This record gives sequence, C-alpha cells and structure tokens, in this order.
Amino acid sequence: MLMENSSYPLYFNLTMFVNIGNYRYLTFVLCFLLYTFIISANLIIIVVISREKTLHEPMYIFILCLSINSLYGSAGFFIRFLRDLLSDTHLISRPACFTQIYVIYSYASYELTILGIMAYDRYVAVCHPLHYHNKITPKVVSKLIAFAWIYPGFSVSVCVYLASRLPLCGNKIPKVFCSNWPVVKLSCVTTVINNLVGMFVSVSTVFLPLGFVLYTYARIFHLCRNRSPEFKAKVIQSCLPHIITFVNYSITVFCDVALSRIDLEELNPFLAVILSLEFVVIPPILNPLVYGLKLPEIRKLMFRMLSCSKHDKQTKP
Repeated sequence: MLMENSSYPLYFNLTMFVNIGNYRYLTFVLCFLLYTFIISANLIIIVVISREKTLHEPMYIFILCLSINSLYGSAGFFIRFLRDLLSDTHLISRPACFTQIYVIYSYASYELTILGIMAYDRYVAVCHPLHYHNKITPKVVSKLIAFAWIYPGFSVSVCVYLASRLPLCGNKIPKVFCSNWPVVKLSCVTTVINNLVGMFVSVSTVFLPLGFVLYTYARIFHLCRNRSPEFKAKVIQSCLPHIITFVNYSITVFCDVALSRIDLEELNPFLAVILSLEFVVIPPILNPLVYGLKLPEIRKLMFRMLSCSKHDKQTKP
C-alpha cells in the first residue's frame, strides 16, 4: 500500500516558481490586471459578434470560437497561477493537476484546429469566391466547429488518461503549471505507448493543422501573383489578422515544445518562467487585439457599442 501511494503521489510540486519575496504582491496585481484584460477583451469580441446579425458569417463565427477558447484556456491557467503567486508552497493535488493538463492542452489543440479551419475558409473565399456560399454553408460551419471541439478533446483525454495510469518515481514538475510531458518523464516504467499516442496526437492536432495552414496560404499567395494591386490589398486586409495569429501561435507552441525537451533547471529561472507562459498568455491577449483592431467591421461595431454605452450613462438622470 505504501509503494502504491509513493508510485501514485497525491500531490505534485511545481518547482519553477521563483521566490520573489515582497514583489509577489505586485506580480499578483499585474497578473490579475492582465487576466482581467483577457476576459474583458475577449468578452467584447463575443458580445459584438453575437449581437450583430451582420457578423453572423463563417469568418466571424470562427473568431468567436477563438475568443471562447481564449477564455477557456486562460481560466485553466490563471486561476491556479494567481493562487500560487500568493502561496508559500506550490503543491497541486493529483486530480487538479491532470485536470489542468487536460484544459491547457485541449485549449492548445482547439486553437490550432480552429486556425486550420479559418485557413480553409480564407482559401475558399479567395481562390473560389463564386463557390464560397455553396461550400461554406451554415451546416458545414457547424460540422467544422463540432470537429474542432470533439476530436482534440477526445485525443487529449486519451493522453491524460494514459499519463494518469503511470506509476511515478517523483512528484516534481519543473514548470509553473501542470504539463503532460514532465509527468510522463517521472514514470518508473516504460512509456512507449504514451510516446506513440502522444506523437500521433501531436501530428494530428498540431503539425497537420500547421501544414494545412501553410499549404492554403501558399495557394493564396500563388493566386495573388498575377492579380491587381487592389485585389492583393483586399486579400491582405482579409487574411492578415489570421496570419498574425497563426505566426504568433506557431512561435509560442514551438517554445513550449522546445522547453519540454530541455532541462529547465539549467536555464535562468525568470527566462524559463517567461518562455513557459507564452502559449497560455500571449494568444488570449493578442487575438482580440488583432481581430478587434484590424478587421474594420468588428472595430466599427466595437466603438459604436462602447460609445452607445457611454452615451446611455450620460443621459441617465
């Protein structure tokens, strides 16, 4: 029974928290304000698209899904992270750890799958404009969104289940949040099945969407070569927010994958923490800024909604 308990620890220790002394309260305030901004900015995007019928088009529905996913992923990280900033110990229970792994990795998989679907939407809109409404129907949009949520959720749950079944020879996770690969590396037994399943899930939910996005934009750029400057400008205006989001997320995912394969304790602690936070912090901040400020339809409606709210407050007795 003792061996079973030691092989399946009830708690994990997050060892990458840096002892910042009295500055932890300032850090907490700054991170709390950052999380408040993420919630506010993404909620504005969700409310604007939901309320405005002219934005009930496939591209904006996909942007809505990105904002919902940003709220989902940031909640999975920030709620626990803010608590740990004020704590002297950074122990997380086994169920809470695997729940956080599922939330963060499903968030990452959802993000890439949605970006892949958005690339297909832009490809059809640019390369087959006359067939756009025949190919991207409300029924097709519903199926694509359902696939974007169901398959990544199922595949990540398989990885988390396999990791939770492993007997472990330790409980230290060198990160500021629970992560699947550091848990698997603690295993006392062979992890061949975990590695194979993890590789398959990584290929299907990360590398295939990335490859598909690159392919669609290669086709779009090839089409634009011999078109007029006006056509190119229109395509750039339509596709630039998605390209920025895609490049940003690709960089953050690369950083997370690279960090999972090296010994974080050999890095500068502050640098290791910052790099490990990128893919759970930067996309939820950048997405609403990019789509809210770059797309004129959303930008105009956002300013109109905010100005109407301000006017209503001023007219109240």
